[in-house]
Amino acid sequence: MTLVRRGTAELIGTAMLLAAVVGSGIMGERLAGGNAAIALLANTLATGAALVALILTFGPISGGHFNPAVTLADASQGGLAWREVPVYIAAQIFGAFGGAALAHLMFGLPLFFASDHERSGMRQMFSEFIATFGLVAVIWGCVRFRSAMVPFAVAAYISAAYWFTSSTSFANPAVTLARSMSDTFVGIRPVDAPGFIIAQLLGAAGATLLFRWLAPSLPKNAEAVMLPHEKSHE
Repeated sequence: MTLVRRGTAELIGTAMLLAAVVGSGIMGERLAGGNAAIALLANTLATGAALVALILTFGPISGGHFNPAVTLADASQGGLAWREVPVYIAAQIFGAFGGAALAHLMFGLPLFFASDHERSGMRQMFSEFIATFGLVAVIWGCVRFRSAMVPFAVAAYISAAYWFTSSTSFANPAVTLARSMSDTFVGIRPVDAPGFIIAQLLGAAGATLLFRWLAPSLPKNAEAVMLPHEKSHE
């Protein structure tokens, strides 16, 4: 599978994920009548369902990372060539912004508008560390013996983390950047985004180091993150 095709799969998959995250946030808030719990529940269900479908759809092509933190963790264990990492991350970031724009267009909002939703402080950043640590730990733990279950495990974890983390589990640098340009239910102020991204990258690194120690054979499974897929023919 060529790098161009895999990058395209990452771009489209990430775009559809963001359309689901942002769009369901807008719809949930509009229909919830001011009840934030119901809006969050709607956002959670849509995001979890979209994750399963999108990873199953694009995973066999690119791995279905849709997340720079996952891509970097995978590359650190030899699952992805470092020369391919910039293509994956660029596709994920462009896809994330494209997906947010699609959601805005569907609901009659400006293409991009900076969020005013404050998510600041050490508690929020620690929450993002925990959210991303758990996400990458789930991936590394499942991919070794139950790779077919990774899409379901990831969706289940993210759905749970929406509720047990104070930040509602962004756990993805590309998602964080795109949501900073969405002044909706799922938004984050641009000034708060860098702290989230640093915490996410540290969480991914921490989970990878832990599983590298728990399972020394981890690099043998890295090519299957998040689903087994074809290697580059380039």
